[in-house]
Amino acid sequence: MATPSRWFDTSRHADRRPFLLARNRIVAAIRQWFAERDFVEVDCAALAVSPGNEAHLHAFATGLIQPDGTTETRYLHTSPEFACKKLLAAGETRIFNLGHVWRNRERTPTHSPEFTMLEWYRAREDYETIIADTLDLVQLAARTAGTRQFNWRGRAADPFAAAEWLTVNEAFKAHAGVDLLATLRADGTADRDALAAISPVAFGKGESWSDIFSRILSEKVEPQLGNGRVTVLYEYPSVEAALARTTAHDRRVAERFELYACGVELANGFGELTDPEEQRRRFVAEMDVKEQVHGERYPIDEELLEALAMMPPASGVALGLDRLVMLAAGATRIDQVLWTPVA
Repeated sequence: MATPSRWFDTSRHADRRPFLLARNRIVAAIRQWFAERDFVEVDCAALAVSPGNEAHLHAFATGLIQPDGTTETRYLHTSPEFACKKLLAAGETRIFNLGHVWRNRERTPTHSPEFTMLEWYRAREDYETIIADTLDLVQLAARTAGTRQFNWRGRAADPFAAAEWLTVNEAFKAHAGVDLLATLRADGTADRDALAAISPVAFGKGESWSDIFSRILSEKVEPQLGNGRVTVLYEYPSVEAALARTTAHDRRVAERFELYACGVELANGFGELTDPEEQRRRFVAEMDVKEQVHGERYPIDEELLEALAMMPPASGVALGLDRLVMLAAGATRIDQVLWTPVA
């Protein structure tokens, strides 16, 4: 993706301005939607002890200089999730955060290093309710922008049509000819060789089960999602859902979902894991992979683990606001819907 230089040229700004005004209308409508449902808007700090503990997620680091001159590492958060969960532990029950997050190594027509994330949580409510919220907000954005159809790169989706619901295993079977559950053991651990033996895509000798899974997902499955209508992709393998609780009916899969339109991922949500010991184990496993692949690891937020022990059952989701605006307003690149794109 080319650097969006000189976005402030008057002619270029004039081209982008209709998208930006649509963005403002959508944001106002979203805030009203949450207010009508008794959600409290929270404003989470951007600097964090840990930016998140996912193996392939990359953060921006900085130095926090204390009054005595000592320096401590802090990170720009990749999501307000950890802070929101601490607020749930503190007693909040319905909250949303609409703010900027930062992710390094990400720049494409649908990625910006700095972008706006809409994240919300419901205490003591299941993740099917959060999925319903997400579908409702997609339709709200379309209505507010005055569009009946999302279009992106030759693909179309009707945001008002009944959504397609696919488990990850159903999607892999249908679009890649892969029975994913056959490569997962009863305890949820992954059999790398079993997936390698049936993979329809090429992969490197040293790549893990998760690497092969990601290749199949991106090359074979994702392009088929959200075409004609929105797709809810749910019940991710537990090994691909470090922050989600496993389903009651099968330990191999977890209460994680993603929402797609026109092949574009819009949202990622969970029935939240609240077991601090299990969460620590998963974080350590993710950081072990990160260190092996990328040569670094991020610290674990110990306060988060303390909060999980106090937190009620909850569900939550993160939605990429800029991508939703892009589709609803008819833009073709994420920088067209950012008021001041990153240089």
